[in-house]
Amino acid sequence: MSAESLKAHSVESAWAQYDAVDAGPTGLNAFLSVDRDGSMAAAKLVANAVSSPADGGDIAGVPVAIKDNLATLTLPTTCGSRILEGYVSPFEATAVRKLRDAGAIVIGKTNMDEFAMGSSTENSAYGPTRNPVDRSRVPGGSSGGSAAAVAAGVVRLALGSETGGSVRQPAAFCGIVGVKPTYGRVSRFGLVAYASSLDHVGVLAQNVFDAALGVEIIAGHDPYDATSSARPVPALRQSAVIADRSQPLAGLVVGRPVEYFTDALDPRIRAHCDAACERLRSLGAEVRDVSLPHTSLAIPVYYVLAPAEASSNLARYDGVRYGQRAVADGLREMYERTRSGGFGAEVTRRILLGTYVLSAGYYDAYYRRAQTVRTLITQDFERVFAEGVHVLFTPTAPTPAFRIGEVSDPYDMYLSDIYTVTANLAGIPAMSQPIGLVDGLPVGGQFMAARFDEATMFKAAAALEHAMAQEGGA
Repeated sequence: MSAESLKAHSVESAWAQYDAVDAGPTGLNAFLSVDRDGSMAAAKLVANAVSSPADGGDIAGVPVAIKDNLATLTLPTTCGSRILEGYVSPFEATAVRKLRDAGAIVIGKTNMDEFAMGSSTENSAYGPTRNPVDRSRVPGGSSGGSAAAVAAGVVRLALGSETGGSVRQPAAFCGIVGVKPTYGRVSRFGLVAYASSLDHVGVLAQNVFDAALGVEIIAGHDPYDATSSARPVPALRQSAVIADRSQPLAGLVVGRPVEYFTDALDPRIRAHCDAACERLRSLGAEVRDVSLPHTSLAIPVYYVLAPAEASSNLARYDGVRYGQRAVADGLREMYERTRSGGFGAEVTRRILLGTYVLSAGYYDAYYRRAQTVRTLITQDFERVFAEGVHVLFTPTAPTPAFRIGEVSDPYDMYLSDIYTVTANLAGIPAMSQPIGLVDGLPVGGQFMAARFDEATMFKAAAALEHAMAQEGGA
C-alpha cells in the first residue's frame, strides 16, 4: 500500500459523495461548514502545479475534513457550540497547516459534541450526526462527524481530537481506523482546549497505512506548543507496510489486560477480540495475559480531572473575548446570559462538576486524590511495558453503536469510554481498528503501546488488518 491510494480520491469525488450521503435534511449531518468553491479552486491549483501524482507533497490534492475544534483560517471554528457561532480564527492549528503543506485540501469542518464533551455526537448545538452504517444510530463521539465523513467515503482522511477516547470510540462505531498518538507527539496549537493535560489531536482513516501516514505528517515539535516533543518522528508509514511473509510479528509480545475482559463486556465483542488474538498468534506474536490493576478507577479519575480542567479553560467564553454576546443591562447580567444561553446541558454539567471539585474544601478530597490515582494508572502501563510487553490489545468500546437517544443517563454514556480513557490518562499512543461485526454493526479492537512507540503499534495493527483482509474478514 502507498500514499497513491489516498491520492486516487479527488476533491471532485469527495463532493459527489458528500451530495449523495451528507447534504440535505436527511443527510448524515457530518459537516458544520464546507468550502466547496475554495476546495475546487485549490484542487485545480494543485493539479496545475504537479507534473505527476508523486509530486506536490505526500498527499497532494487529497481532500480532508477537520473537526470543528481545530482552528482554520478559511472556515468558522464553532466547537459545535452556539457560544462560538460564526467565530473565525485569526490563525490556523499546526496540524491543519501541516496537512495543507503536504498538499491536502480542506473541504470542511465536521460536527462534534459541544466542546468535545460527549460520546455520541448527540450533544452538538447543530443536531446529531448519524452513523453511515445505520442512520438510526450514533457515530460515536466527540469526533463523530469526522468518523462519519471517513466511513461514508466523503474523505479518506480526517482530523479529530481526543480527551478520553473521542477518536477511537467513533472509529470503532463506524468501522474505520482511529489513532491517538502519544501526548506531545502532535502539537495542540490551534486545538480549542477542553482538558489540556488530556487533549490530543488524532487521525481517522479507512486503513492503517493511511492513518500512519496522517500521523507522520502532522507529528513533530512545534515552537507554538511547549508540550510538543522534540523527538524525531520516525517513518511511521513504513511500519504499516507488511512484507509478504507468514510470521511478520515474530518476536512481538502482545499483552491482554485481564481487567478489560470482565463480565461487563458484550460476549460477542469478546469473541471477536479472542479471534483477533488468535490471528496475532498465527502471525508469530506471543499473546500473554497481563494486569493493569487500577483500570477500574479510570472513569472516576477522568470525570474529576477533565471537568476540573474544562471549568478553567471554558471560563474565557464570557461574551467579551470570543463569539456570541447576550444583550444585558450590566456586566454581570451579560456574563450570565451569554454563558447560560451559549452552553448546552452537557457542557454546563461538566463546568459545574469541575468548579465543585476545585472549590475550597474539596480540592484535596477530589482533585489531588484523582491526580494521585492517575499516577498509579500510568505506572501500571510503565510496569507492563518494562516487563517485555510491546503492545496491549483490548476491545475499544463495550458495545457496538447504540441508537440515537437510546442512552439518556450521563453515567451510562460516560461508560462508553471505559476502555479508552486510560490511554489519555497515561499519555500513551493508542488506536482502534475494525475486527468484526455484531448484528451488522462494526466492532473495534484497540492497540496501545509505550510512549512514542507508535511504530510498533502500527506494525501490529497493519499485520492484523492484512491477515483479516486475506481471510475476507472485516
